[in-house]
Amino acid sequence: MNENKPIKQVAIACQGGGSHASFTAGVLKKFLKEQPNLKERGYEIRSLSGTSGGAICALLAWSALLTNNEDKGVKLLDSFWQDNATHSFWEMLLNEWMIWLSRISMSEISPYFYPPWAKEHLRQLLVKHVDFEKVKQLLVEEFIEKSRPVKPMLFVGAVEVCSGQFKVFKNAEITVEAILASAAIPSLFRAVRIGNEVYWDGLFSQNPPLRNFFQEIDFLEKPSEIWVIQLEPQTREKEPTTIEEIKDRRNELAGNLSLNQEKDFIKTVNKWLEKGFLPSDKYKFVEIKEIEMSRDLDYSSKLDRSPSFIYDLMANGEEQAENFLKQLP
Repeated sequence: MNENKPIKQVAIACQGGGSHASFTAGVLKKFLKEQPNLKERGYEIRSLSGTSGGAICALLAWSALLTNNEDKGVKLLDSFWQDNATHSFWEMLLNEWMIWLSRISMSEISPYFYPPWAKEHLRQLLVKHVDFEKVKQLLVEEFIEKSRPVKPMLFVGAVEVCSGQFKVFKNAEITVEAILASAAIPSLFRAVRIGNEVYWDGLFSQNPPLRNFFQEIDFLEKPSEIWVIQLEPQTREKEPTTIEEIKDRRNELAGNLSLNQEKDFIKTVNKWLEKGFLPSDKYKFVEIKEIEMSRDLDYSSKLDRSPSFIYDLMANGEEQAENFLKQLP
């Protein structure tokens, strides 16, 4: 890297969206593969955040970046989504049945009326691919040695069900329970208990967290750019008129609500900085860039775990990430 070239510190924020997050896995795979080139061009990934499926993808990439092993991150993202895809005949049949039920808008059955199969399946996948105890030990050792939080940092969003308070787990707080809490879709998962609190999917809080990139990080370490991997479409070409279209658009708008609010907050701070209303030694101008999925998908497809669907979205993620990187200065 040219030592005279200023380094742009990058934060990557991964929006949630069930199986749609396999697109995020493709984007992150491309970023990890291009890490040496990115550093040569003056970009360095210093923090990640995520919610629900985005939190899982961010976790897999982060656990590899902690040990500077980008190749491992690529393999983890591949293997997790391969394992999460349906393979047996009965898995495929159940997958199609769940999607069909969702699309015909039948009354939902409380997840408290049947065993927590979905949560236990996800738990097994997480502990298979991430050694949480080893990660925590590494974080503690590095913190003791350097007397500061380890970089890159990871922020995972959830919401405490009873109080309605947003919760962001960070670094050493990242456990398998924290990831399950962020991914606990109320219609499929029972709330996840951590201590005396119970948590639901982070889609109801910060989707994904952005402000923590500034509130939890020293000024010199704060990002110059945030790359948002956005799964929920911001716009639609036509007015939704059918019940299915209305439900889909309502969920898309709800999924983007907190993200747009946090984007607006950052843009407002940027304007105040430009006008001199804020001290430049405490606040930094931050550019927000988006990588969006180029697929027109309905809400029910977030439950689709068929291999062809997941692999197609991963390939689309790599393609969109490649186009994004070509446009960087």
